[in-house]
Amino acid sequence: MSASIFIDTNVFIYHLDATDPRKHALAGDIVSEALRTRNACISYQVVQECLNVISSKARVPLTPEQAQAYLDAVLAPLLQVGASLDLFHRALGIRARWRYGFYDSLVIAAALTAGCTKLLSEDLQHGQQIESLTIVNPFREANGVRS
Repeated sequence: MSASIFIDTNVFIYHLDATDPRKHALAGDIVSEALRTRNACISYQVVQECLNVISSKARVPLTPEQAQAYLDAVLAPLLQVGASLDLFHRALGIRARWRYGFYDSLVIAAALTAGCTKLLSEDLQHGQQIESLTIVNPFREANGVRS
């Protein structure tokens, strides 16, 4: 695997939901760059979470056909980490050491398994280093400037 950036589910949700124009634009840039450069990846869990939200929980849910088109055009090309016993073991170790919930630990484990050095997520602690991985909130603002 050659991606250096792992993208969490919330980026894809903002990519589809224009309710917050700033986050929508930032997510659009992230997803476009990921697809263009192939320097980012996701796991099966991100695909599952995203499809669940966009099919039923989104402000305006996508139709099954629209969800399938998004899966094929956006999520599938970035999918690099599948479920495995090793991944689950790694997630449990991360959970024990860093005290994240299991599903967050699974995202972190997937990013590490893919060899990523950055995990883009709004849901985790910005700036935290876990092994070779740095968590970055791409929507964070510092003094009105995105960091």
